[in-house]
Amino acid sequence: MRKYFCGWYFRCQSDNQTLAIIPSIHRTKHSHFSAIQMITDHNAYNLQFPYSDFQYKDNHIKIAGNRFGRDGINLDIQASDCSARGSIRFGSFTPIQYDIMGPFQYVPFMQCRHSVYSMHHSVDGEIQINGIPYVFQNSIGYIEGDRGHSFPKEYVWTQCSLPDGSLMLSVADIPFCGFRFTGVIGVVFLRGKEYRLATYLGAKPVKITPEEIIIRQDAFSLTIKPQAYSGHPLRAPVDGAMIRTIHEHPSCKVYYCFEENGSPLLTFCAENAAFEYEF
Repeated sequence: MRKYFCGWYFRCQSDNQTLAIIPSIHRTKHSHFSAIQMITDHNAYNLQFPYSDFQYKDNHIKIAGNRFGRDGINLDIQASDCSARGSIRFGSFTPIQYDIMGPFQYVPFMQCRHSVYSMHHSVDGEIQINGIPYVFQNSIGYIEGDRGHSFPKEYVWTQCSLPDGSLMLSVADIPFCGFRFTGVIGVVFLRGKEYRLATYLGAKPVKITPEEIIIRQDAFSLTIKPQAYSGHPLRAPVDGAMIRTIHEHPSCKVYYCFEENGSPLLTFCAENAAFEYEF
């Protein structure tokens, strides 16, 4: 059986709460299963289900009694260490102009392929996790996904909802045709306009440290400075199996500065950005 994983990342953010939910499927040499991970401001939960509990049809995902799709999420989970029930509804999606992988979407045998489904949409509803209500009223959502066989060995990723839009960036070590390079994919969606930063457009990482990330592409530069964060443990795929531990903070303080020819288009310090650093 081919080693494979496919996961979808649903992030929901209110003024004072953040909830991210990751349904996924996994195939390895020795097993296959489905899973749901949940990340809150204070905890992370990893729940495994039989592969037969997974269904995918018309862009809707079902794992046991849990449903995920363009219209929203319904959860009904009762496990030994986690109960989660409720539903949230999504408004109209804000898709990006074309595939975030650009020409790399056509390259076979890549370790991991990324997708961005919605940079920004409304979220309404309530989900209770272990008795704690996560309430969203005209809140903000973001959806992306990954598929392949393994997460990159090293990477940094961040996502943030902005006062006038949304931002995501991923910088990762990419094995490719016998050599390796540091790949960049990112979108700054600002006041209805999409600015894309990508290796295939000439983007280059100038600095990658836990304290500061700087990306430059022609006239554009993006600087990211996490102010304080400590991630929650999540499981990540290696050859399809969820045997690697990574750390994500779903809601931390991060400073962003996006410039064109030295003039700021965006200067923003987010109190509830998502951030991962695995270099």
